[in-house]
Amino acid sequence: MQNNSAKDDSDEMEIISSEHNGTVHDTKNEDSGDIHRAEENQKSNIDPNLYLYDDDLATRPHISTFISSIANYENTIPAATDPDAKPPQPSARMGTLIGVFLPCIQNIFGVILFIRLTWVVGTAGAVCGFLIVLTCCCVTMLTAISMSAIATNGVVPAGGSYFMISRSLGPEFGGAVGMLFYTGTTLAAAMYIVGAVEIVLTYMAPWASIFGDFTKDADAMYNNFRVYGTVLLIFMGLIVFVGVKFVNKFATVALACVILSIIAVYVGIFDNIHGNEKLYMCVLGKRLLKDIPIDNCTKDDSFMRDIYCPNNKCDDYYLNNNVSKVKGIKGLASGVFYDNVWPSFLEKGQFISYGRDSIDIENIDNESYNQIMADITTTFTLLIGIFFPSVTGIMAGSNRSGDLADAQKSIPIGTICAILTTSTVYLSSVLFFAGTVDNLLLRDKFGQSIGGKLVVANIAWPNQWVILIGSFLSTLGAGLQSLTGAPRLLQAIARDEIIPFLAPFAKSSNRGEPTRALLLTIVICQCGILLGNVDLLAPLLSMFFLMCYGFVNLACAVQTLLRTPNWRPRFKFYHWSLSLIGLTLCISVMIMTSWYFALIALSMAIVIYKYIEYRGAEKEWGDGIRGMALTAARFSLLRLEEGPPHTKNWRPQILVLSKLNDNLLPKYRKIFSFATQLKAGKGLTICVSVLKGDHTKIANKAVDAKSTLRKYMTDEKVKGFCDILVAQQIGEGLSSVIQTIGLGGMKPNTVIIGWPYSWRQEGRNSWRTFIQTVRTVAACHMALMVPKGINFYPESNHKIGGNIDIWWIVHDGGLLMLLPFLLKQHRTWRNCKLRIFTVAQIEDNSIQMKKDLKTFLYHLRIEADVEVVEMNNSDISAYTYERTLMMEQRNQMLRALGLNKKENSKVVQTIVDHHYDATRTASKVRFADPTTEETQNHESHNDEKRNSVDSDAPEETDAPETTSSKDESTEKADSKFKSNVKPDEFNVRRMHTAIKLNEVIVEKSQDAQLVIMNLPGPPREVRAERESNYMEFLEVLTEGLEKVLMVRGGGREVITIYS
Repeated sequence: MQNNSAKDDSDEMEIISSEHNGTVHDTKNEDSGDIHRAEENQKSNIDPNLYLYDDDLATRPHISTFISSIANYENTIPAATDPDAKPPQPSARMGTLIGVFLPCIQNIFGVILFIRLTWVVGTAGAVCGFLIVLTCCCVTMLTAISMSAIATNGVVPAGGSYFMISRSLGPEFGGAVGMLFYTGTTLAAAMYIVGAVEIVLTYMAPWASIFGDFTKDADAMYNNFRVYGTVLLIFMGLIVFVGVKFVNKFATVALACVILSIIAVYVGIFDNIHGNEKLYMCVLGKRLLKDIPIDNCTKDDSFMRDIYCPNNKCDDYYLNNNVSKVKGIKGLASGVFYDNVWPSFLEKGQFISYGRDSIDIENIDNESYNQIMADITTTFTLLIGIFFPSVTGIMAGSNRSGDLADAQKSIPIGTICAILTTSTVYLSSVLFFAGTVDNLLLRDKFGQSIGGKLVVANIAWPNQWVILIGSFLSTLGAGLQSLTGAPRLLQAIARDEIIPFLAPFAKSSNRGEPTRALLLTIVICQCGILLGNVDLLAPLLSMFFLMCYGFVNLACAVQTLLRTPNWRPRFKFYHWSLSLIGLTLCISVMIMTSWYFALIALSMAIVIYKYIEYRGAEKEWGDGIRGMALTAARFSLLRLEEGPPHTKNWRPQILVLSKLNDNLLPKYRKIFSFATQLKAGKGLTICVSVLKGDHTKIANKAVDAKSTLRKYMTDEKVKGFCDILVAQQIGEGLSSVIQTIGLGGMKPNTVIIGWPYSWRQEGRNSWRTFIQTVRTVAACHMALMVPKGINFYPESNHKIGGNIDIWWIVHDGGLLMLLPFLLKQHRTWRNCKLRIFTVAQIEDNSIQMKKDLKTFLYHLRIEADVEVVEMNNSDISAYTYERTLMMEQRNQMLRALGLNKKENSKVVQTIVDHHYDATRTASKVRFADPTTEETQNHESHNDEKRNSVDSDAPEETDAPETTSSKDESTEKADSKFKSNVKPDEFNVRRMHTAIKLNEVIVEKSQDAQLVIMNLPGPPREVRAERESNYMEFLEVLTEGLEKVLMVRGGGREVITIYS
């Protein structure tokens, strides 16, 4: 530290002395000194033992700081705060009993226990009823095991099942299941409200009916439920809107009512072990009667005769059977259990009676009189759907995870203990009810045979009002809890921003309440109330809960099977097989219960899933579906690694090598459009650019370039991947990319690279990079496509007509045939016609060649016009010698003159233009690099402003103008080389081929929308003159053509005539 202080003092003295001497000190040095002193001051605050890590501590926290932040992590969702309010007291952390066990007990025990369980037992019998309850309890137990594993795999913020599923299966599944859970919770509120109204109107105040005697008309009953349910919903909605505190306090009262009611039922069962004389039923033969005073239950009474003998004509069944009084509650000691063992399923309209004789259950005369009939068709699966809501509510503990002292301990223990407790109560109730109550009374859903009394209430001790009041209050409390929780769940989904149209429901009121979500919840709940029937609502909401539970099991199974490193639950008593069994049970129960309700729930989930996938925000939550995709990809890649694909499966896996300009923008945008148009082959597309430099210094620049590249790919709708490579040399970087890109069998097999339009102006570096890339592609046995005039290519959203001409000079694996077929699959090229040209020499039979080519195309299933062009042997023209001589002179002349790049461009273009004007008559399209500064246009008297497709487009001009501004040294050098140099015969023959082919191609295909031809191979000798000559040959070959695609195969067949 003393050394550092001395250094600071010396620096300060130097600065002061320079000021006194009148010298101007460098601002940059001053800034660096300030930065250095700031760094030294910061280091002075670092523990001397940590100097080795001083650079890391700026971006990475010290271990003590990190652990402290983890230990003090708050997993509750912060509520809205009042700035003027006093700071609240820290909330008490709840344990297992208060935080998980009791809330689960309250939510699981519901209205079905009191108003439907006896009917389920009587209809299904003791055996089937036990199986129904056991099946539902198994579903929830297996789901609880899976949920415990997920909940103990790290800290679970408040959000419950939605949070667990969305973070385990991804935003698509999470959003879909979250909406299903929200809908199920909302419909549960509707069911609780209708159930509460049913308890009041049917068993407590039947005189309050506003639609007449509902015991004789089921429609009147359901209309009463709709009207009173709507009124009760509005009242409860106002309570939730105004006083959430009241709802939370009322939950304690409701819980106490539930526990006391169940205790009263158990005490009553053993108190009435020998039955009681409170309830008697009137039975005609074996049929159960209603609205018959027990004192009038005799055949001799005029009351009965008036009912069954109107107009002095008696009912046959009445005449043939006796009337008897039957005790309703017989007690466990009576042995009535054996009468209730087997099921008594009925169809709608059949009479409730002992046994299964058709004469007793069938309504032959279509007259019901006072006999009780089945209001719905009952089956084993339907009863599962009706009972299943009784076992829901297992998520209550996980929903409160933010308020628990130790959520990872409390959630598994509390939830599983609650399920064991409730399952024991339900299963024992099935047996006790079957052993206590007469079969006919059990099947009397609304207690019409005993004067509209609740069966369970008349079993309880000390009297029925304990159950009536307790069940009403508990049902009311459950409804308030649902109306409170559902809007908050919807708000949590909206705040995750995975479903865009839910954005308005993410806002809270000034008091922090989800008012908008509450209004929507009330509207949906009202739709459920309009159904007016618990027996319709129960199976419907069962679907939504079953879907939710099924996805919880799926999430646990996926995470376990994938064995992701982050999957380390503290709860160890789980297994993927249990989760799969739970998932299978959920799906089976859904289908068995009601296949059409299952389709509704499944369709809703699929629609939401696809909507989130299409319009939702991209979220990366480290979910299991992504892990499953990685596992599937790994499996597929390992299989693809077994060998190269068959010719029939070959498709272009494209590697686009995009050049970036100084602003890090792709130089040729339409190269991405062209890749998209080739994607009809459904192959892989990878776009890569190479930056020159040191990656450690320009890493941020590479990130920006990758972002830009990705944006261009998105704009052009290229489905694939992009990357940036930083290398010391562009050529070496391109070579590395071509050799190493891809993974296993998903390596690109086709490279698209742009044509270097400014190769003459930029000199050897430009063509050397291009040719080196061509050689590397060939060495890797990959196909190569070089689009020339790329910015004249059509956009992907345009449609063009005309011809696509294929000039098939040499067979190169059939790629020339496959590419136009793939292009025609895209709508841009769909209206184009294919024309295939091939060249015949003097010794070839052109007629037979055309016939064979047509046959070949027929077997390939490709429709195209065929033309064979004959090229006769002709003497090499003077122009060919002149052009070859000009090509060979260029490099020697430039070396002798020692010109710079700008003068290089002027002299070369002067010579080329001179020979164009002297020997060529047809106008040509010349491609130049529009990104270089063309200062010669400013110096020329005949300046012409160029127009192009875009700023990077190669330009289309008329025949180039000659420049008369050559200096004397250039003219002398030109004459000197012309007199002394003779062209090489090898170059002359190649130039002759290029010129002759170009003449034929221009004649036939000048107006074609695209010309596809073979790309000649690069020279084997790595010499500047040979490489420059190769580039000149390609220029000559493509002169006069606007859009050219030069193709070179990868050395294997890519198309076959076989199926």
